[in-house]
Amino acid sequence: MERHTLQRAAVLAAITRAGRPLLPQEVLEQAGSETPTLSIATVYRALKKLSEDGSICPVALAGEPVRYEAAGQGHHHHFQCRGCRRVYDVAGCVGGLGGLVPPGFTLEEHEVILYGRCAACGVPASRPGANTGPLGG
Repeated sequence: MERHTLQRAAVLAAITRAGRPLLPQEVLEQAGSETPTLSIATVYRALKKLSEDGSICPVALAGEPVRYEAAGQGHHHHFQCRGCRRVYDVAGCVGGLGGLVPPGFTLEEHEVILYGRCAACGVPASRPGANTGPLGG
């Protein structure tokens, strides 16, 4: 039997409950309420094992620390709040991206990341010259 099975289960439960990609520190905060002896080192070890066994998937955004989400969600994209920096899952896909690929190239996969403000962070103060169209520029 492997060590830290209860801790690993608590880490997986925290990620699954969150319903969004979590940073390791967020995992510790969520899982630590049920497993008070959990440390950040144990969280990192659990994240490594859970990634290796396919229970969770890393979510890498440019210039950001890796977050983790439950596996098995199918193709989806992400939204990052510019206020709190949290990342959320976005259902669906814009599709038709193959038409953007240069002639002779083959599209194998894609990733779309939306940026803005979550409901909790609200609308930022308007900046002069800011694009206020439906896509926010």
